[in-house]
Amino acid sequence: MNKLLLTLASIGLVTGACAQQNKTAMKYAEIVSPELANKHLSIIASDAFEGRETGKPGADKAAHYIADEFKSLGLQPIVNGSYFFDVPVVQNSFKVNSFTVNGTVLEMGKDFTARGGAGTKNIDAKDVVFIGYGIGADNYDDLKGVDIAGKVVIYISTGEPTSDGKSKITGTEKVSDWSTPRSRKRLDLIQSKKPLLILAVTTTAPAGGPRPGGQGGGGRALPMMLKHEGENPAVVITIPMATADMILKNSGKTIADLKAAIDQVGAPQSQTVKADVVASYATEEIPVKAVDVLGFLPGSDAKLKDEVLVISAHYDHIGLMPEGSKDMVNNGADDDGSGTTAIMELARAFSKAKKDGHGPRRSILFLGNVGEEKGLLGSEYYTDHPVIPLANTIADLNIDMIGRIGVDYIGKPDSANNVYVIGSSMLSNDLHKVGENANNLYTHLDLDYKYDDPADPNRFYYRSDHYNFAKHGVPIIFYFNGVHADYHRPGDEVSKINFPMLAKRAQLVFYTAWDLANADKRPVVDGKK
Repeated sequence: MNKLLLTLASIGLVTGACAQQNKTAMKYAEIVSPELANKHLSIIASDAFEGRETGKPGADKAAHYIADEFKSLGLQPIVNGSYFFDVPVVQNSFKVNSFTVNGTVLEMGKDFTARGGAGTKNIDAKDVVFIGYGIGADNYDDLKGVDIAGKVVIYISTGEPTSDGKSKITGTEKVSDWSTPRSRKRLDLIQSKKPLLILAVTTTAPAGGPRPGGQGGGGRALPMMLKHEGENPAVVITIPMATADMILKNSGKTIADLKAAIDQVGAPQSQTVKADVVASYATEEIPVKAVDVLGFLPGSDAKLKDEVLVISAHYDHIGLMPEGSKDMVNNGADDDGSGTTAIMELARAFSKAKKDGHGPRRSILFLGNVGEEKGLLGSEYYTDHPVIPLANTIADLNIDMIGRIGVDYIGKPDSANNVYVIGSSMLSNDLHKVGENANNLYTHLDLDYKYDDPADPNRFYYRSDHYNFAKHGVPIIFYFNGVHADYHRPGDEVSKINFPMLAKRAQLVFYTAWDLANADKRPVVDGKK
């Protein structure tokens, strides 16, 4: 270290590598241990919990196990005296009763599919609005100047405008986030304009048209969603190109013609087309028992205790395999038994610190989310109806799969000393620095930022509960070990968990949380992503 650094360190201006370890924090971090992790995980990921599927007895068992642990630690039940926060999840039995285009009766499973929806409605429209790819980018906007409120709309739901192998939106061979796998960006935009019905044209349908089923029948489980508040969004019906051509017949163009024109000139071809569209659909809602589990540790500083740090993980998994399977239970030991175990360990560590007079200055909410596997339902409902105002929430540290080695690290040296860190600087550079400093001082893990990108084709940033905090402007860090061969399979067993690695990753979360909960100032929201 040079003289300037020595001088700066002497007056307390150097952080990171030059900062001093906090012996008190280190004492309580030791409570987060492989032994404690093994104890909890061996219970909640056992066959007795039947894969913890939302709405099933196994998930209810898990919720009560977590609540009992929070109670034993002295965490406060802040949901009207309860640890359980009811999440209004429903299963929708959705059915299209009839669908006719220009006098031709369409057949479900051949001419269209409808994977789900909400509400009951009869539609009788005399025209449809073609909105190209349904994209609203700065340099290409299918919806600019187009009013689709109360209209039937038809759009190309796959791909984006391209010419000579380059996207018209990005200007490169890389597609934009409007059309990456799992992206809902264009559908969310279209639904926000309040159309009457959405017809999504797929140009990549399997031979023979759409797959049969898709209305909650055919042996498939009914889809789960939050009970909708207010007006239902427009139902989406998926159609192949042949059905689209039937609808667009009066325009004199096929869907392939319109697509080619967009791609050739790089400009929208949005237009209204005369077409008789008559449809009728209905929905039956079946309530599903679902609860988030909340344990609250109040802060010790009178000026800071109203500010809250959230530490979250989802306790649900995907449940049981079909009857007759060799292994019936998807135990979800890593996904996300490992994260659920971690938040219980962290709760024990912080609770013990508080009992010993070293409690955090800010409050901490330990949040076990339900319905993550059904579409981030528990965290979505919590962030839309927060028990503690989101304006008072300084950050969310979300833990989802930290007990195994991901496929990228198998066979590599030091393969058990890493963790993927996602989203730490998306909204706050301060938060990113706190996480880095905690690791540099204490855990010395290899922090891998490979997936720390909203444009990551895996879309991991969007795929766990932290995202619902982020979309409300709350800074987040997502801790993740990457996928493995047993992801969402019965092989995700306790026997395959690396407990020392799980504990070390959880200790990184502890040290990060310790610094956040005790800092003089909360992380500034200044990220540009």
